[in-house]
Amino acid sequence: MASTKLPARQRLLDAADKLFYAEGVHTVGIDRLIEEAGVAKGSLFYNFSGKDDLVAAYLEGRDHQRRERIARFQQGLDDPVDKLLAIFDALQETVSSPGWRGCPFANASAEALPGSVEAEALRAFRDWLSNAMLSLCEEAGFVEPAGVAARLRLLYDGAVSNSNLDAQPEAVGWAKELAAKVLHDSPRASE
Repeated sequence: MASTKLPARQRLLDAADKLFYAEGVHTVGIDRLIEEAGVAKGSLFYNFSGKDDLVAAYLEGRDHQRRERIARFQQGLDDPVDKLLAIFDALQETVSSPGWRGCPFANASAEALPGSVEAEALRAFRDWLSNAMLSLCEEAGFVEPAGVAARLRLLYDGAVSNSNLDAQPEAVGWAKELAAKVLHDSPRASE
């Protein structure tokens, strides 16, 4: 009879996702991960070159989740302004999830050195989000798309921080209201 047990790599990723997000990548050791995953120590080094490689895979998974969630909220929308506001709807779902403990990229890179896998993952997600916002601002025809996108990123970042630090998931709704005002008040080339 075939076993329904997940492969060791997936069990390690699941354990890393759970422990790294709840407790931090710098406080969770290899032995704890191996115990949580229920794998032999050799399985870690067979599937990953070390802890940094596992941290990078964990953050890549979180990046993928964020991008997919945003895409799901933007699905069926044609107006770039609606797509920009949908980013805040996706964030609202994230911060309202049980166990929300803040941005996994910021949390992981808080104590990391420049150039670390944590810092690179944070930069990759931030660059992707910035480029997505800028592209939609350009598509919407704003006269100063970079400025509009920068204001939206500031609101997004504030909502992420406030929802975590002050335990106020409603901060995302407030940020979305302000984002709608920024988008409404920003001049467009066609006006």
